[in-house]
Amino acid sequence: MTARQTDPLPTTATIAVVGAGAMGAGIAQIAAIAGHPVLLHELRAGAAATAIAGIRAQIDKLAAKGKLDAERAAASSAALQAADTLDALRDAQLVIEAIVEDLDAKQALFLQLEALLADDAILASNTSSISITAIGAVLQRPERLVGMHFFNPAPLMPLVEVIAGVATDKAIADCVFATAEAWGKTPVLARSTPGFIVNRVARPFYAEGLRLLQEGVCDAATLDAVMRESGGFRMGPCELMDLIGHDVNYAVTRSVFDAFHGDPRFAPSFVQLELVQAGYLGRKRGRGIYDYRDGAVNAAPVTAGAQPRPWRIALNMDHPLGAALSKRMYASAAQPLQILSGVADSRIATIDDSTALFASDGRSATAMARALGLPALVTLDLMLDPATAKRAAIAVSAHCSDAARDAVIGMLQSAGFAVSVLADSPGLVVFRTVAMLANEAFDAVHQQVCSEAAVDIAMRGGVNYPIGPVEWARRIGLDRVLAGLDHLQAHYGEPRYRASARLRHAVQAAT
Repeated sequence: MTARQTDPLPTTATIAVVGAGAMGAGIAQIAAIAGHPVLLHELRAGAAATAIAGIRAQIDKLAAKGKLDAERAAASSAALQAADTLDALRDAQLVIEAIVEDLDAKQALFLQLEALLADDAILASNTSSISITAIGAVLQRPERLVGMHFFNPAPLMPLVEVIAGVATDKAIADCVFATAEAWGKTPVLARSTPGFIVNRVARPFYAEGLRLLQEGVCDAATLDAVMRESGGFRMGPCELMDLIGHDVNYAVTRSVFDAFHGDPRFAPSFVQLELVQAGYLGRKRGRGIYDYRDGAVNAAPVTAGAQPRPWRIALNMDHPLGAALSKRMYASAAQPLQILSGVADSRIATIDDSTALFASDGRSATAMARALGLPALVTLDLMLDPATAKRAAIAVSAHCSDAARDAVIGMLQSAGFAVSVLADSPGLVVFRTVAMLANEAFDAVHQQVCSEAAVDIAMRGGVNYPIGPVEWARRIGLDRVLAGLDHLQAHYGEPRYRASARLRHAVQAAT
């Protein structure tokens, strides 16, 4: 390729992958199916050949399921070749490193590759967190080094973060971007900063969940159920951390925290540190937040028992939650309903003429009740889609009676929700998590790591979020997200919850 070429590499270009673990093998499989000759190298004798046998078995499974035609499957399998030495990679036009996450090891490898390969060959690192600029600092020509971060399992996950270091030639990054697209992936461009896009923006998903556990707002099973059944996430934070491994998740958090010079936004959790110290690393060890050992029984989500539906319900039909509740209650009503309209303020509903239901705004129910002079006040957590959500999470103000609480529960149950009553905490579960995810996304854009579109694509494609955090914040209302963050910061008195300057400016610009 020439120095200014931004087209994808042709399928005649040989792709080399160094590292035959799960990630390296997955990348080799992608390149082979895309039609390239592929060389796979691993330092351990025989490891590359073993990995290729596994890749060919996966290709055969795809063909058997009709996801790959027989001719292409045969060609893909034939394109794979084990390389016993680095010297065998000298004709490769793109070499992707997928070895241990260690700066010294990566620098040593790329020094060897730089001396070996042709001047126009591209060097790429699959690192998930190490600075591309730092890796390339030892090279004579760091401009040809780029990050090409796949997500596990690489053949299935669509996202590829294409990371430009300080010295990376734009044409190189553009070529790798185009090549990833040609391989059927969804690439996003990002600047080499700690955590890139996904590992930075995703930190609050884990951090807020761990903090809620630490504060006793709810148990793990309830937390995960609320995030799935109300927030629309595929997995809750506890089950996802158990799947990733707490040692891995803690190490990434620690790495980002250290790289940001101890910014409290990224502070690791003592709850997770104790799990790591205890060896409760998750599924791979049989125990994490949950117990995976044979015969183990984990707690079910805490769900309120059945309560009668209240008779008098006044709904705010201008509020999206009020309109959704009305539709759901009418659809499921076995007996006549008396649903009134005309609620004057921003509440969702008034139940039995006395109890006010509000959407969480980052304050506790008690703080909101005190500010509004409404002692019988209940807050409702954010829902991705109130028309289809299966669970509603609420918190009750300190002076709200049990009878008033039960009336709210009965109303929500009559609309088809399972109801979880949480300890009264600012922002509850989904709202505070989404607000923090959106805040980090806006801050990444503010610091020119990536575009708004890229951050949303990355979080959907890299960690399967139901909607990108920037888009979600705009749906909720940027002013509501900003107010929620300001309330959280006022409650805790910590810079952890400070709002991004870009988010605050966006709200000011819209008013």
